[in-house]
Amino acid sequence: MYEHDVIVVGAGGAGLRAAIAAHEEGADVALVTKLHPVRSHTGAAEGGINAAIRDGDSWEDHAYDTMKGSDYLGDAPAIETLCQDSPKETIQLEHWGMAFSREEDGSVSQRPFGGLSFPRTTYAGAETGHHLLHTMYEQVVKRGIQVYDEWYVTRLAVTNQENPEERDCHGVIAYDIKSGEVQGFTARNGVILATGGLGQVFDHTTNAVANTGDGAAMAYRAGVPLEDMEFIQFHPTTLPSTGVLISEGVRGEGGILYNSEGERFMFEHGYANNEGELASRDVVARAELTEVNNGRGINDEYVHLDMRHLGEERIIDRLENILHLAEDFEGVNALEEPMPVKPGQHYAMGGVETDENGETCISGLYAAGECACVSVHGANRLGGNALPELIVFGARAGRHAAGKDLGEPEITTGKTDDIEIGEVETPVEPGAVGTPEDAVADGGATMAKPSQTVETALEAERARVERLLEKDDGVQQAELRAKLQKSMTANVNVFRNEEGLKQALRDIREVREEFENVYVNDPSRTFNTDLIHTIEMRNLIDLAEAITLGALVRDEFRGAHWRQENQERRDDVWLKHTLLSWNNGTPELWFKPSILEGEDKEYEPKIRSY
Repeated sequence: MYEHDVIVVGAGGAGLRAAIAAHEEGADVALVTKLHPVRSHTGAAEGGINAAIRDGDSWEDHAYDTMKGSDYLGDAPAIETLCQDSPKETIQLEHWGMAFSREEDGSVSQRPFGGLSFPRTTYAGAETGHHLLHTMYEQVVKRGIQVYDEWYVTRLAVTNQENPEERDCHGVIAYDIKSGEVQGFTARNGVILATGGLGQVFDHTTNAVANTGDGAAMAYRAGVPLEDMEFIQFHPTTLPSTGVLISEGVRGEGGILYNSEGERFMFEHGYANNEGELASRDVVARAELTEVNNGRGINDEYVHLDMRHLGEERIIDRLENILHLAEDFEGVNALEEPMPVKPGQHYAMGGVETDENGETCISGLYAAGECACVSVHGANRLGGNALPELIVFGARAGRHAAGKDLGEPEITTGKTDDIEIGEVETPVEPGAVGTPEDAVADGGATMAKPSQTVETALEAERARVERLLEKDDGVQQAELRAKLQKSMTANVNVFRNEEGLKQALRDIREVREEFENVYVNDPSRTFNTDLIHTIEMRNLIDLAEAITLGALVRDEFRGAHWRQENQERRDDVWLKHTLLSWNNGTPELWFKPSILEGEDKEYEPKIRSY
């Protein structure tokens, strides 16, 4: 058994920043992470960090752009916190030695990104996330913060009370990938989930294989609501063969999209008459797929992204790694020919419901980064707003978990009666998620001492791992994962309709039933990837259902959520967040209003055009 003041689960951008912040407040901090920190998926972020740090720009303008980009579903207090804190957090990175790209006068470079009214995206070539990870990991090493790398956290140790708002999180249970040991970690102050995205729910994604939504799924089963899960961002420029991301920085530098007829379709077909390729991501992704569906795609699959006109010197200076990606994965020399691109799953706007300090409705449990939903992004995230979210809210969660009083946030977790929602009908019964035994064990038992809560959860998890390893026949997770991903990509993609969503729910229900008979083919105890993927599979099932239920109930078109039958934004009905509670394995949908009133202004919903 290990014990620390603050335990941070995950060591990407949000986790590293949270650990540093908690350490600066005097806490004994540990990072428990499935991957070595510098292998975290933050390293794949190419674009940059939005921060109002130049004359002529302001955090207020950044906030307005973010609210507009969110299609007016972001919460003003969270958005304003992001935009106010991002400049100082970005400057802090520079002071820690992050190698930002520079102008000839030595100032930090900024480029335009989609949906921004000012070129405020600060970057380090096209490897911003890579530099950010290494810069913060250096600070972790410098401070002597304990890192348990290749320890996969599989369960939260939470007191098992009827009301989630009266539960306490006392630690986590983790599987040591190197040895096969299952061990408990007690947190005296709090646990911060920073486990990243859930892209492996889909089969064409920019996300790493490790991005299976572990933190969101564990918090959900422990009693924390998931918020706005229907809003999934599909990045418009991914490589068709692999889903590897081609940075928005290419379009920010002046890259052009063409269809099979050589038309610059963003302008010529009226998708974004003013901003063109630099419209928000949801607009560009829909435009590309519309071109393909109307017979103007290349090989009936993709469009072309051309940056040849930028010139070799500029490309190598600012976008060199894009050349390597195009050559390595598509065999294209982007200095001489355009790159094939198509939309791919990239980001989840929804996640664990938190306030601006990262707090959830379970005492001692925090979340930050992509696994959390502080509701900065609403229905659509602007490019360049993910990395500042990591460092801004990672830092706030770390300070708060360490015991620093940051003041009361303007939003609260938990249900609200502000909106009368009536009964929510789900055409396909979700059914029980997992077994009753799992549901109880996830919470542990109510005990007097935190260590006893962790010990109870540890015993349950060791028993679960033994059951998986001892079973010698049934169905394997790889078959189920492929089936789930195929259905999600087919039915819960950029374009959605009611029948497709109902079909996805039927498929998820079938996969869930088959998962009851899952077995692990590899009986070994060390580096057992089959066991890891099997444990991850349960998380994918739970999150796929959450995404699909939210998408089915929201019968409007907002941001990244496009409904064939409902192609209008309905502010009179849907200026509210979708929340999903575990409810003992039978998901319960409910809502709370979005917050459009900021520090000294109210954001009035307008038609969103680019």
